[in-house]
Amino acid sequence: MSKGLDLRKGAELDFLSLGALVYRLDPGIIPFRKATRCDIHVSGGEFNVAANLSDCFGMRTAVVSAMSDYPIGDMIAERVRAMGVRPIYKHFKHDGVTGPNMATVYSDRGYGARGPVVFYNRCNEAAAQLKLGDFDWKAIFAMGVKWVHSGGIFAALSPTTAPLAAEMMREAKAAGAVTSFDLNFREKLWKIHGGNEHAIETIASIVENVDVLVGNEEDLQKGLGIPGPEVAAKSKLDPSVFFGMIDDVLKTHKHVKAVATTLREVHSTNRHSWSAVAWVEGKTYAAPTVDLDVVDRVGGGDGFAAGFIYGLLNGETPQESVKLGWAHGALLTTFPGDTTMATVEQVRAFAQGGSARIQR
Repeated sequence: MSKGLDLRKGAELDFLSLGALVYRLDPGIIPFRKATRCDIHVSGGEFNVAANLSDCFGMRTAVVSAMSDYPIGDMIAERVRAMGVRPIYKHFKHDGVTGPNMATVYSDRGYGARGPVVFYNRCNEAAAQLKLGDFDWKAIFAMGVKWVHSGGIFAALSPTTAPLAAEMMREAKAAGAVTSFDLNFREKLWKIHGGNEHAIETIASIVENVDVLVGNEEDLQKGLGIPGPEVAAKSKLDPSVFFGMIDDVLKTHKHVKAVATTLREVHSTNRHSWSAVAWVEGKTYAAPTVDLDVVDRVGGGDGFAAGFIYGLLNGETPQESVKLGWAHGALLTTFPGDTTMATVEQVRAFAQGGSARIQR
């Protein structure tokens, strides 16, 4: 591990994330206007990383979030426990009619030439009501935490969530944790709370205490206000534009030690070319490119983040960490749902060039 990402020893938790817990209704390949049944997947970008690190990679993880006390909340809490993630909740009492609610994501899978369609109901969302003072960070970090994570979707939920994320990052740095932030820029969410300029200002207050950024070229431009590339990429798999933007990232955020992203060329809903790249303390790293037969694309980016963070937590080289993230993200797209069903052995085999031949 590079000295710039030194991990504290003797920590009770390997990884802790702050974010909204949601549930995704999934009618499969049937569009919602014709749907008669749905699968339910518990999700949330920050939770997904914690769940993947716990269930696949055997890390000790926790999620800090809001929990509304009603049957939907009970269902979500059960799935958090099932993935081995320690819950740290601010509880809200549901009034039986209007909430506060756990947010709903509606997402069909599309098929072939028909892309997936995603929309939301985040009305009166419990997580959007989280604010400064809701969590005792000093007590939380007193147990020892190696890595702390949050993301742009949580920061965009309300005027109070970004200050909470910024507060957590400050306390995490003071406690000696490595910090990461997935930019995950969602224009629709930011439009409700001040637009792009406000988003850049708000995210900057969080990123000033962040070591590792996850995000593609669009995330860097819209989330950090980085100028767009002068030369267009030859393809979605071309890393040169991403790497060309790193100098501009460092002009504003000199303390950032690593930036990583996935690369994806979508040929059809179920056929993608997939790769990943990272810049780590002045050096660039790239994973191979593989063609994927996709079952469910949701969560692939969180799968990459989990594998990449696992590698760094586990003392792997940056190159191997990128490959572990790439391999885990690829495997995650072969399962239904937002969180992993892979094993660490499968991830390592794929990262080392494994195939889809039958395992006997």
